[in-house]
Amino acid sequence: MTKLELVTSQLVSHLERLSKEAVEIQWITAFAMKSGVEKILPFLRKAADRGVPIKLLVGDYLFVTQPDALQLLLEKLPSAEIRIWKSGGASFHPKSYLFRGIDTSHLIVGSSNLSSSALTTGVEWSLIAPTSVDAEVFEEAVTQFLKYFYADQTVSLNAETLAEYRSLHKAANLKHPISPIWSEAEEVEMTVGPALPQQPEVAEAQTLYSAPISPRPAQREALEALDNVLAEDYSRAMVVLATGLGKTYLAAFFAEKFKRVLFVAHREEILSQAKQSFEHLHPDRSSAFYKASEKGTDADFIFASIYTLGSQYHLDQFEKDAFDLIVVDEFHHAAAPTYDRLLSHFEPKFLLGITATPDRMDNKDVYALCDGNVAISIHFLDAIERAWLAPFNYYGVYDDTDYSAIPWRGTHYDEQELLQVQLREEFAEKIFKEWNGYKQTRTIVFCSSVKQAVYMNNFFQQKDVRSIALHGESHPSERKTARSKLDSGELEIIFTVDLFNEGVDIPKVDTLLFIRPTESLSVYTQQIGRGLRIAEGKSHCVIIDFIGNYRNADLKLAVFNKEEGKVSSKTISPLVPEVCGFNLDLQVIDLLEEMRRKRAPRKEALVMAYSDLKREMGRRPTYLEFHLHANLDSKNVKQEFGSYIGLLAYADELTESEQDVWLKFKAWFIEVEKTAMNKSYKMVVLSYMLSKGEERWLEPTTTEEAAPFFHNYLTEKEYRMNIDFNDVQGKRLRKYDRKKVADLIAQMPMAKWSGSAKDSIVSFEEGIFMFQLQPSIEENELLYKWTREIADYRLHVYFERKAISAKTN
Repeated sequence: MTKLELVTSQLVSHLERLSKEAVEIQWITAFAMKSGVEKILPFLRKAADRGVPIKLLVGDYLFVTQPDALQLLLEKLPSAEIRIWKSGGASFHPKSYLFRGIDTSHLIVGSSNLSSSALTTGVEWSLIAPTSVDAEVFEEAVTQFLKYFYADQTVSLNAETLAEYRSLHKAANLKHPISPIWSEAEEVEMTVGPALPQQPEVAEAQTLYSAPISPRPAQREALEALDNVLAEDYSRAMVVLATGLGKTYLAAFFAEKFKRVLFVAHREEILSQAKQSFEHLHPDRSSAFYKASEKGTDADFIFASIYTLGSQYHLDQFEKDAFDLIVVDEFHHAAAPTYDRLLSHFEPKFLLGITATPDRMDNKDVYALCDGNVAISIHFLDAIERAWLAPFNYYGVYDDTDYSAIPWRGTHYDEQELLQVQLREEFAEKIFKEWNGYKQTRTIVFCSSVKQAVYMNNFFQQKDVRSIALHGESHPSERKTARSKLDSGELEIIFTVDLFNEGVDIPKVDTLLFIRPTESLSVYTQQIGRGLRIAEGKSHCVIIDFIGNYRNADLKLAVFNKEEGKVSSKTISPLVPEVCGFNLDLQVIDLLEEMRRKRAPRKEALVMAYSDLKREMGRRPTYLEFHLHANLDSKNVKQEFGSYIGLLAYADELTESEQDVWLKFKAWFIEVEKTAMNKSYKMVVLSYMLSKGEERWLEPTTTEEAAPFFHNYLTEKEYRMNIDFNDVQGKRLRKYDRKKVADLIAQMPMAKWSGSAKDSIVSFEEGIFMFQLQPSIEENELLYKWTREIADYRLHVYFERKAISAKTN
């Protein structure tokens, strides 16, 4: 087929035909029925058996999608990536089927969802477009598909998310039963405002300067830190620079050391600005885009969209060693599977992640990506103290809305019910009053939804305020004009929905107004950064923040502490720089203290973080996985529960037999968790014991038996050797000497651990080292598994934090 083809029935036969030729399959549908899934499974399974990557995105709109349909997909297509679009009640209507072929690819767009009727004899129209008609349209469709597939509104389909959906589906159908006839019909329109990913901003015109440019102070510090990382032979690192400190130019300066560079981002305006920055610093080197509309592959600097490189087809256009340096910008917003695929494909000499997100607050894929190695972290409070960013005056205003009655839909509040409490004249009047009392000259207001932004804009305009509402569906030219008018003072205020979280700056903005529940601490910090850029005539930024009894309300103030995730137990208000002000209504203070007392917030927050991660992974995460991926700092686990197993017990996650093992060997787990580690030696010896396997790990050992493993572990990675073999004695031991290493083991971990362990649980007598544990065969399986998890976690965290400490001292 070389032209457009109209299909009015039996679409399933075309899907089957194209799946046989496809090398990549990507579908997005509003809903899926069991009858439709049964039709497509036979040929999709054949494609999967051939190794064809399959991605399916199915909506939960009105809960029409049948849980049994999702279960079939999960069970019968285990190799496919399947995600659920969490609509929150907003309309979600796409029906598109993409097939990438070897010679010709095909895009099908029409009215057919995954139901038997829609795919066979129902009255449905679809257009099939081959790439011979318009190849650029197909590539744009793939890019858009991946943006939706990995959007914040999606969750991976797994046992956990399926169980959650089944429960929500049952509740929704008890409230509004779906008739048997409608089970094979199309959706009823019930739009409450778009919940789609925000469309890319149009990049502001940049003035290119021919004059040389040198690093700013923050960039100089970051470059020095990266030089140290390279000298220590690390292959990955993360740089955390507060918004406004010049992350993109930092990457451009660092790129001078490398021949070929890949710069990856999730927004086109970031790619455009990065390309301009690199060309400014390196005018003699070539650069090109690799995205939907342009696909350069031979330049020194390639600027690629992660949504394009999310396709294995596009990754395969590059050799594994094609790049010496890969820079990943602002990737805290992108989904881990996309980057896992990219990093599994490429083998660069160095990987650099750059972001402005706070340390271990929210979405820690950034840390996992760089193995927890943070080269430097400059918090926005540090930058304010050093006069690199503008100071702020914060006003926490009491919001009497009762959020506790609004259902939580996994990652956000139910959109419809949230709107009912937000779109009230009484609430709007209070917002106007507080804004009018604290505002300066130019304001950005962060809203929950398009409808709230439009409603508030109309309300303010009736008060003769020069305002506008902007959102993802606004025309790009309208957004650009509005930003210019705000900058010039022609506009006073912009109401927006996550549009100015990153990428585009208006330095003269001096007032921020938050009238939405804080759901993501990372996004909240990004939004605060919108007001902290230094500008002529701007003395400080005013932050007006409405605080109610919503989730995260008692944790959000942690973003104003430089120590990650830490809020003082003695006072609600954090300690901010002297040049800043921090003010809370008395009702806010009472509310936050009540929430802390009522919920045991640190324990509950950790359980919530665990549950969210388990839901995303579809299984119980290991301790190390919790550390790398959960949305709170794992060091709080030991403080609150004594052990990660204690957290599992508190969260009611243990089976009866697991509970028995936890209670019987609780002292051991806490000992492994809490034993002091000035060096890594204790856990290295424990790792040696564990390396002998489940059946033999409790057998006694000697120092000489442990010596080869001990020495190899500490010298096989240069960073381990530089941290724990860096004193006079350690440097002498870098060259293996069995007796000297054995003597060290006897003196340090074995004797010290035996002497400090409680209840004689660890013994070292007459050269024999052992753990005084006597599990049954059944108990030993869990005992071994959980001990290994704790040891792996403690070793990783030890070297991670020692490396960070060394870089900050």
